Amino acid sequence: MRRTMAKASFHTAMNLLFFTAIGTALLALTYNLTHDTIVQSEEKEKLKLISQIVPADAHDNDLMKDTVPLAPDELLGNEETTMAYLGRMQGDPSIVVLGVIAPDGYGGKIRLIVSIRSNGQIGGVRVVSHNETPGLGDYIEIARSDWITAFNGTSLDNRREGDWKVRKDGGKFDHMAGATVTPRAIVKAVHKALQYYAQHRDELLVPVARLEASAKEKK
Repeated sequence: MRRTMAKASFHTAMNLLFFTAIGTALLALTYNLTHDTIVQSEEKEKLKLISQIVPADAHDNDLMKDTVPLAPDELLGNEETTMAYLGRMQGDPSIVVLGVIAPDGYGGKIRLIVSIRSNGQIGGVRVVSHNETPGLGDYIEIARSDWITAFNGTSLDNRREGDWKVRKDGGKFDHMAGATVTPRAIVKAVHKALQYYAQHRDELLVPVARLEASAKEKK
């Protein structure tokens, strides 16, 4: 009797192990098959959003080809190297677009792009992707609300340190009742993006003439 029960338990364990292995393999295969497609889709959507926060009259170059790699930085929230897109007028930097991650959204990471003019003012902010609660978190998307445009024209010079919070926390930014976590995370991330820009302005805004001179010196 005991032998029969042990044999049955062994078969059950083997069956569970088999199906667990199959499930894990299927998940890994699905991830590998879809990961590049998802990344490409996000990149395509990001490029569309960049055109919304970088006016055509703010640059005369192809900013999609004028990029600078950004190493992981706590102020950007990125854990991998990302790209900054640079807009120029007659070779001089006029605007930069930073990829920013708000890590503390209600549903996890909120990916943003933030355009900052050479004078330090925000040109615009857009949400690239998020997992916030449907309905409550929808208003951070420009297609559903103009809430995100409240950042336009703001800077470290025209907003005090304490202003960079939602009104519930004593700051200057509106939020939806019952959904404070989402705007709080975005306001904090945008504030950090401006701090990053202030710290790295000279590295980001390099005129073409200086880049060309530097390239000649290296030859």
